[in-house]
Amino acid sequence: MAIPNTMRDTYDEIASLVSEFCGEHLDSEYEALCLRLLEKLCRKRPSPLLAGKPETWAAGVVYAICANNYIFSKDNPFHMAADDIAADFNLAASTAGNKASQIRKMFDIHPMNSEWLRSDLAEENPALWMLKVDGFIVDFRLMPIEIQSLAFHKGLIPFVPADRIEGFVTV
Repeated sequence: MAIPNTMRDTYDEIASLVSEFCGEHLDSEYEALCLRLLEKLCRKRPSPLLAGKPETWAAGVVYAICANNYIFSKDNPFHMAADDIAADFNLAASTAGNKASQIRKMFDIHPMNSEWLRSDLAEENPALWMLKVDGFIVDFRLMPIEIQSLAFHKGLIPFVPADRIEGFVTV
């Protein structure tokens, strides 16, 4: 995605804070989701990033993505508390949470929107894979790869599950 020239410096400043946090506490998939969200914030007209501190926006982006991926659950391998995220950006948890809430509303971020989910969570969420075919609800993870590919290209499923099977090669 292209960052508008007028937003490049803002993007770079916030992206460095996000990347530093992700490098210390998370992984590259979290970082990619956070940076994609930051890019969308930069392209919004007018960009909300023009008002407020970079640390607040960075914390809000990280918090929004992390909350959507259940990082506050003790079962999550990257588990952390909301206070931990906010503290890393020298903010109150309520400040980070409020900014995250604003961002989540702006981009319709919720667990049923696979754009903002880690691939492992998307794969485990059966509701993302159920589609109606000839009046029947079908789990597209069980469909032939050709059908999966068509559904993916139409934006109906988050990815082609057969592409993730180790040793499986698609044309």
